[in-house]
Amino acid sequence: MARMTKAQREWRPGMPKKRRSIRVMFASTVLSLEAFVVLFGTLAVFGLQRDRVAPAAILAGGIILAAALVLTCALLSKPAGPAIGWILQLAIIATGFLEPMMFLVGALFAGTWWYGLRAGARLDRENRQRDREQAEWEAAHPAGTESGEASS
Repeated sequence: MARMTKAQREWRPGMPKKRRSIRVMFASTVLSLEAFVVLFGTLAVFGLQRDRVAPAAILAGGIILAAALVLTCALLSKPAGPAIGWILQLAIIATGFLEPMMFLVGALFAGTWWYGLRAGARLDRENRQRDREQAEWEAAHPAGTESGEASS
């Protein structure tokens, strides 16, 4: 049988599920999509530039960059995660020196990365505010009281 995580061991019936960060989900989606684009871009550069650049270097560089993008998804909840993501955005833009179209692709993904971080943080703030207001309302209106309901 598989080992249970800490959250699974501590779970009790009736416990509310912990809300996942929308910022982390948006950023993970962008990085995952970028990993696919980098792999396909690697194949394009391999086909177009293998006379100028060593094929092994092209393939190794592309695979390492794609793996770094995927592995960064695990770090997004840490303070350094978004900073590493920005560094990877610059690395993708820099691949434009091998294939000029990657300047455009990298810039578009950098914009998507920025928007994902910004919109995700805003939605997380709104969710925290909504959760606080819900907790205040539940404290003011405990379950089982019939105040505010019409009696028959």
